[in-house]
Amino acid sequence: MDTQAEHSKRDRAPEPGTGPGARSRFSRVRDRIASVLSWRRVLTGTVAGVLALLLFSAYVVQPFLIPSGSMEPTLRVGDRLLVNKLAYRFGEEPRRGDVVVFDGTGSFVREDPATNPVAGLLRGAAASLGLTEPADTDFVKRVVGVGGDRVVCCDARGRAEVNGTAVDEPYLHPGDTASRVPFDIVVPAGTLWMMGDHRSRSSDSRDHLGSPGGGMVPVDRVTGRVDWLGWPPARIGSLEGTGAFDGVRGPGGAHG
Repeated sequence: MDTQAEHSKRDRAPEPGTGPGARSRFSRVRDRIASVLSWRRVLTGTVAGVLALLLFSAYVVQPFLIPSGSMEPTLRVGDRLLVNKLAYRFGEEPRRGDVVVFDGTGSFVREDPATNPVAGLLRGAAASLGLTEPADTDFVKRVVGVGGDRVVCCDARGRAEVNGTAVDEPYLHPGDTASRVPFDIVVPAGTLWMMGDHRSRSSDSRDHLGSPGGGMVPVDRVTGRVDWLGWPPARIGSLEGTGAFDGVRGPGGAHG
């Protein structure tokens, strides 16, 4: 009997756990682990990216979707703005002619509308990324009067007067005058008189003259200044400023 040959065959037999089947199982397990780790990396990266965008939106630049035609032709329905939240962070305050986004709670609306907390959080996050319409308390208007200004409307040519100076407003919607509703107000310190560019279709400070705040928006309720248009592609670019108020003097007689 050839015992040496039998020993050689036994020596060549695979040890348990080292055969082709075992290697295949090991490969499948390894691939599964790699897939799980890959998805975790993707998920972690996605969450980190969203959080970074939310933080950037909260403190630097926030997208804002225009839901109405109250600022036409300057801003159109569906425009996505980029609101500069740093514009008034370092001592500078809103100036006449600035287009700003602000929280109208206490001036344009009585109080925050009741909402489901979770739904409100999700909506707020989507709105802060410009994916949905802003909250009912958020507005975009143009600053027409700052603290101390006397704003009167209208003169014989349908223009508003600020501190006795008639203002030609080239950004108004064609066919609109400064206002169809006459008013004569003095803007309290620390507040702003806001109006839309489509005056005949804008619900603004004029509509709240009889409200407790008199339609005046506190400066600290301003979210930021609209400096850029981010969508649609044909309108991407900086929002043009206006020289309409360059000749207006401040309440004390100096140019403001």
